[in-house]
Amino acid sequence: MAHDISNDQPPPETSTTTTPPLLRRNFLRLPSTLKLKTSLWSELSGAVGDLGTYIPIVLALSLVNNLDLTTTLIFTSLYNIITGLFFGLPMPVQPMKSIAAVAISESPPLTIPQISAAGLSVAAVLLFLGTTGLMSFLYRYLPLPVVRGVQLSQGLQFAFSAIKYIRYQQDLSSGSSKTGPVRPWFSLDGLALALIAVLFLVLTTGAGEDNHSEQQQHELEENDYDSEERVDNLRRNKIRRRLKILSMIPSALIVFVFGLLLCFIRDPSIFHDLRFGPSRIKFIRITWDDFKVGFVRAAIPQIPLSILNSVIAVCKLSGDLFPEREASAMKVSVSVGVMNFVGCWFGAMPCCHGAGGLAGQYRFGGRSGASIVFLGIGKLLIALVFGNSFGRILGQFPIGILGVLLLFAGIELAMASKDMSSKQESFVMFVCAAVSLTGSSAALGFFVGIVLYLLLKLRELDCGFGFLSNSNKDKSSKDEETHLMA
Repeated sequence: MAHDISNDQPPPETSTTTTPPLLRRNFLRLPSTLKLKTSLWSELSGAVGDLGTYIPIVLALSLVNNLDLTTTLIFTSLYNIITGLFFGLPMPVQPMKSIAAVAISESPPLTIPQISAAGLSVAAVLLFLGTTGLMSFLYRYLPLPVVRGVQLSQGLQFAFSAIKYIRYQQDLSSGSSKTGPVRPWFSLDGLALALIAVLFLVLTTGAGEDNHSEQQQHELEENDYDSEERVDNLRRNKIRRRLKILSMIPSALIVFVFGLLLCFIRDPSIFHDLRFGPSRIKFIRITWDDFKVGFVRAAIPQIPLSILNSVIAVCKLSGDLFPEREASAMKVSVSVGVMNFVGCWFGAMPCCHGAGGLAGQYRFGGRSGASIVFLGIGKLLIALVFGNSFGRILGQFPIGILGVLLLFAGIELAMASKDMSSKQESFVMFVCAAVSLTGSSAALGFFVGIVLYLLLKLRELDCGFGFLSNSNKDKSSKDEETHLMA
């Protein structure tokens, strides 16, 4: 009977009605690297997580070194879009900080050809290390405490710079690292405004995402409890729901958009100075003298920082934040090299991938490559619409708010070092970080950390010399025992 009834039924049409046409399905299908891991607003909020580093450096280079803002925005936007599609992570595109610092602080400041030559020199080194497999070798065998020490020093350095941005007035056009007078409390770029932004971000994002919260919530729901424990669990679940709602607020995006609005309130003449349309992109002529100056003054201090922070630290951090999607050291190294080999010939700012940017974008909600693609689209639209006149807007952006964004990014990066499991590992990490901070050189801290790590391992070796060898001692005691028994 059941067989007859099933035969009397009309042929199923659900497949034709519920499944969209093949053409439409392929048209709407996004690459797997761009699939949202959270909400759209969270990805948009994470997209602005590294602007606390990006904007001050780009603005200073444009004011001091005459960096073409249109060219840098267009090329960095393309870097963002390709990086998001390729890695599927909120992998940042940030300025090469050491090159930027030297270019701004030198007297006279470095020229654009010299800056481009420095970027090309670093790109050549990273391309060589990536394509030959040496970068993967370094990443595989470098001691974890030393890597954590570099991350901790970079995170704390970001945090220290952020506090300076918040507390003191900054003149980015001077090219000097000296801080200005104390920032006034009540102004459109005052201490009160920055503290309000800090409170808002703390209330909405807390101390960052807890990866174990969802697992603990499932365990609480599955287990059986008595009435009192059930009431406590209901109260905790209510708090978790409220925290989840708060975390869905695109807090960093709101703070950044608010800062943009303040630009026009602080200086309404910006409206009259805006010029629509991009400037012309030009090929940069780089001489041999430019290569000599750029390599010696800017590339040499940048190379160790790029290897440690832009490749090794960012890959290690990607494995911590996304265990199933850890970035390859070879791919990241080649990516930095290719980016600069394309853009530096046109005068674009030398760029890299930074652990601090990844930490900042993750901190504010970035979980997929879509976050970086959104940022790239935004940069591209700004470059095509406003061109170099966008520098007038950035010039009035509240530096205190940029400091707030940079502060959270730095703390997130520093907290990656919390996984040291022994006192010996923590000792190596803290010494490496301390030397990096006081010596203002990640390479010096890295070298000291490696030497210290090897010395500690040497203490544990069985050298096999006289009274230092346990095996000789055991052997002699056994010989004595045999002789007495005989």
